[in-house]
Amino acid sequence: MAADNLPSEFDVIILGTGLSESVIAAACSRVGQRVLHVDRRNYYAGNWASFTFNGLLSWIEEYKQAGQSEEAIREDWKEKLEEGEEALALSSMDTSISNLEVFCYASEEPEEEEVNEAAAAAWSVPQTPDSEGEVERCLLESSSVEEEEPVVAGDEASPASRPDAGAEQTQPEGQEREMPSQTEETQGEAQQASPSPAERQPEPKKKITYTKIVKEGRRFNIDLVSKLMFSRGSLVDLLIKSNVSRYAEFKNVTRILTYRNGKVEQVPCSRADVFGSKQLTVVEKRMLMKFLTFCLDFEQHQEEYQDFSEHSFWDFLQTKKLTENLQHFILHSIAMVIPEVGTVEGLRATQHFLRCLGRYGNTPFLFPLYGLGEIPQCFCRMCAVFGGIYCLRHSVQCLVLDKESGKCKAVIDTHGQRISCSHFVVEDGYIGADQRKNTDSRQISRAVLITDRSILPSDSEQQISLVTVPPVEPGGPLVRIIELCSSTMTCMLDTYLVHLTCSSASGSAQEDLAPVVSRLFHTPASPGEEPAEGEEESRGPTVLWALYFNMRDTSAVDRSSYDLPSNVHVCASPDTALGSDHSIKLAEAVFRQLLPDEEFCPPAPNPEDIIYDGDGPQGEGPGFEEAAPAEGAGAQGGESTGRQEGKEAVGATKGAGDSVTPETGAGDEPSPTSDE
Repeated sequence: MAADNLPSEFDVIILGTGLSESVIAAACSRVGQRVLHVDRRNYYAGNWASFTFNGLLSWIEEYKQAGQSEEAIREDWKEKLEEGEEALALSSMDTSISNLEVFCYASEEPEEEEVNEAAAAAWSVPQTPDSEGEVERCLLESSSVEEEEPVVAGDEASPASRPDAGAEQTQPEGQEREMPSQTEETQGEAQQASPSPAERQPEPKKKITYTKIVKEGRRFNIDLVSKLMFSRGSLVDLLIKSNVSRYAEFKNVTRILTYRNGKVEQVPCSRADVFGSKQLTVVEKRMLMKFLTFCLDFEQHQEEYQDFSEHSFWDFLQTKKLTENLQHFILHSIAMVIPEVGTVEGLRATQHFLRCLGRYGNTPFLFPLYGLGEIPQCFCRMCAVFGGIYCLRHSVQCLVLDKESGKCKAVIDTHGQRISCSHFVVEDGYIGADQRKNTDSRQISRAVLITDRSILPSDSEQQISLVTVPPVEPGGPLVRIIELCSSTMTCMLDTYLVHLTCSSASGSAQEDLAPVVSRLFHTPASPGEEPAEGEEESRGPTVLWALYFNMRDTSAVDRSSYDLPSNVHVCASPDTALGSDHSIKLAEAVFRQLLPDEEFCPPAPNPEDIIYDGDGPQGEGPGFEEAAPAEGAGAQGGESTGRQEGKEAVGATKGAGDSVTPETGAGDEPSPTSDE
């Protein structure tokens, strides 16, 4: 529908397409409300968005230019006001992002050409008796060069979903079809001379240049917000309940790491990890299992911690006869809290971590393929399916308020059209300074790195890692690092995408996070600097490209801090927490205010369950030895029962490291499918 010809009335108008706004839109549309969902940006998800590398470069330029020039404010909306009405102008500038800094450490020299010239020259040579041997040798050489292209185990993307995948493999396949034309003697010599897999030397990695990163930019999906999904968190529960999970696919986080004594170590989390760990002594294993068992139901043993309810979690841990090694693991990598946090809060964080273990894998976390920006788009898709209308590059200039009631009765969009509504939901970034009172928002410091290898190399290159770095100084912020491999569809082969997040200490993101980057990674003194011989293994991964920025965090701002009408609801920006519980709870709270008598995000029907007007149910007849269903028994109810009974069987097949394909019915849990 054209943005300048929208209907004149909606039940709910939502401005902004972040996670909370998208969930509210889906929930309202699902229960029959007329929803208009708009965003002034040209992409979905707002500050929750994911970008390709080239898209991120464009986003950076947009924000740099927006800070230098102010958009002209149109005031033709004054003509749309009627007697007894007043206007409340919204902000036309997004000031939620600040302190953008970009650093390029990769060589900016032109990309090395693929070594296919020999083969190309061979095909152009006339096939004379004198040239046949030369052609055959060129084919063999070019085939051996093409074998250097790495193959990623567990890559979920099909060739059809990768635009350039076909181009990469067309030439090698053509060469392999030519190989049988060799003589049997040549083939036998080649097989005899080829080394066994055990004897084969690892082939050197190709140098990654900035030109290569830009060329492969579509393989990147870079999140503005870095979060994971607790397997028993609010977001996963909502995805299952609403049946929105069928729109996305997820991977398990494979390992949890910590930084201690100048090195990165793996943290044992599950029972199998604890007893299989070589980092812990037998006594430490027993001590850790005893404490974790207590945390699972600590509410039943109040005598154990009630004397420390007013003390810090760190003080409590020191009284449990735990070694310094175990105290570090529990505080920073399991509870993932700072030492000053209260005892009860630390125990709850530990309990939540433990309860999330084992649902889908060996860690408590999931990560959506193609980035976190997929999740808001999934809810937007559900809203559109049930009749919601979407307009990007479209915004609202002002709200029309009724002077008598003080409520918002309509909006005037950027095309000058007046649209009536009963409720208005808006992202915090659209609220002007005049409507804020005592809103001292915090800042999140973010860094995005592209590196050449993993922070902790292992046998598998396809690791998804969560790393916690304790505060550098007492009272400082805890830095959270999420390292993503290419099988998450967020970066190109032979690179890793690293997200760093912490609460801002008052400075810029670069000031907050650069000390951690310098400890764990290597930043070349000049672009393309080569490591000295033997130095590469002793130092950390090399940073090829880095982005630092700050993002405003208004999650702690109370509703009463905004001077707005009662039927205008504000959605806060992303917070610093690892999960998305705050955003989901906020969305549900706003929905309860809009429609207190309606169910929040009821399950959407599966396409095969929808019965169109005039069509009867198309269920299958009874099998050879099955009795016909009793009169009045519906096929739909039987199918639902079968799905519920199958849940336990599905859950028994889940394995660590598997990708989760949520294609189950309403109310079922996502089921994993192996990616190996």
